[in-house]
Amino acid sequence: MEKFRKMLIYLIIIILAFYLAPFLIIDTGSGMFILLIAIPIICLIVSLIYGMKNSFNWLFSLFVMLLFIPTIFIFYNDSAAIYILAYGIISVIGNFIGSLLFEKNQ
Repeated sequence: MEKFRKMLIYLIIIILAFYLAPFLIIDTGSGMFILLIAIPIICLIVSLIYGMKNSFNWLFSLFVMLLFIPTIFIFYNDSAAIYILAYGIISVIGNFIGSLLFEKNQ
């Protein structure tokens, strides 16, 4: 429970990105920008900061993946399902790099 509490603020930022960014989609170009650039950058930065503060945790990346699933049905279509894996991988990479920096600071 304590680990989840440490994750909560970072997951809230991810939730805001996943559920508020789609409202900025105007056309196909802006949709692609949000799905391919904006959300991945947010995932990477938040995961990096989480890893720096709390070390590596697979659950964080799993939660990132699970949090994106409902957005497919709310904002996108089935073709966006590939982004579940993509955002999970980006989160793992950011979390891992952040944990390396965490170990150097210890």
